[in-house]
Amino acid sequence: MTELTPSAINGQAAQTKAAAVKTATRTATGMAAQGLYDPRNEHDACGVGFIVNMKGVKSHQIVKDGLAVLENLTHRGAVGADPLVGDGAGVLVQLPDRFFREEMAAQGIELPPAGQYGVG
Repeated sequence: MTELTPSAINGQAAQTKAAAVKTATRTATGMAAQGLYDPRNEHDACGVGFIVNMKGVKSHQIVKDGLAVLENLTHRGAVGADPLVGDGAGVLVQLPDRFFREEMAAQGIELPPAGQYGVG
């Protein structure tokens, strides 16, 4: 929803401000306000950790560091509600293509090229 200042309700100033707010909102979220949807109500990723090797070197230490970040995000909504059930938080890692290719080949399954399959 576009809000206009009282002094700019009428005239070109109001149209200019409305266009600027709408453009800024669309730029920030990728979606424009439409019907009951208002991108200003969007919020996401209140707790995010990002671990990466800037040179692209793969390492188990990156995974260990990522798990440490996840363990320290104790403010997540479902933490403590039930200690035996997860809250859906997780770690996104690069697929170890060579490992999966070798394991699947041992079972007689040929995988498509790297980047063309997923696991879960």
